[in-house]
Amino acid sequence: MDPVVLSSTLRRHLAGPGPIVALTGAGVSAESGLPTFRGPGGLWEGHDPVQLATPEAFARDPLLVWRFYAWRRASAAAAAPNAGHRALAALTGARPETRIVTQNVDGLHERAGTPSVLRLHGSLWRLRCVAEGDEREDLRDDLAPLPPRCRCGALLRPAVVWFGEALDPGVLAAAHAAVRQAAVLLVAGTSSLVWPAAALPEVAREAGAFVVEVNPEPTALSDDADEVLRLPAGRALPVLAAAAGAAIEIPA
Repeated sequence: MDPVVLSSTLRRHLAGPGPIVALTGAGVSAESGLPTFRGPGGLWEGHDPVQLATPEAFARDPLLVWRFYAWRRASAAAAAPNAGHRALAALTGARPETRIVTQNVDGLHERAGTPSVLRLHGSLWRLRCVAEGDEREDLRDDLAPLPPRCRCGALLRPAVVWFGEALDPGVLAAAHAAVRQAAVLLVAGTSSLVWPAAALPEVAREAGAFVVEVNPEPTALSDDADEVLRLPAGRALPVLAAAAGAAIEIPA
């Protein structure tokens, strides 16, 4: 396998001052074996996952939705952080001003050792009471009996952002603040189609950031990125992190 070669311009930006921000999507976790929503094999027990990830689906059949999310939790628990997750964790250790903004809900960034993650779409490992609105972390492998219920007796739902729901305004504001302060924005494993996350690279560019896309396939961002690495995140991110000062072993 050929080594990953970075341009001198990209190396200069990575080694320079200022925060590095990484915006990650499903493609990063796909390398750990987690399926993407829209990818091949996306059907789940004869259902379209997109149709299960809505408030309407939960109101109609909370047990079915919870069976889907119990499967997603089990899949995430069985997966391991890959070289891309570990590279970003090493980068946050070497440069504490680094911020990770993710569209993923699987918790793999945290398990890789990243201390603070801005989770745009919530977390599989948090539950929310539909009556009281409060959230709690729940790392259990088994939430049986399904659907789980709050101490108050109301249903609990996954604390994720479903299709048709707004992002947490505080998290979104923090993500905007992070990319506006970024010297370099790494956009890895995302199609750049899901809004409002898809707007973040443009916010970063307007504020002066050097935007790098990491994706094996062309995306809606490709033409506007300052540099594009047509590579999986697990290959590219360790090299990028090392160029930014992280002590990390580069996969062969």
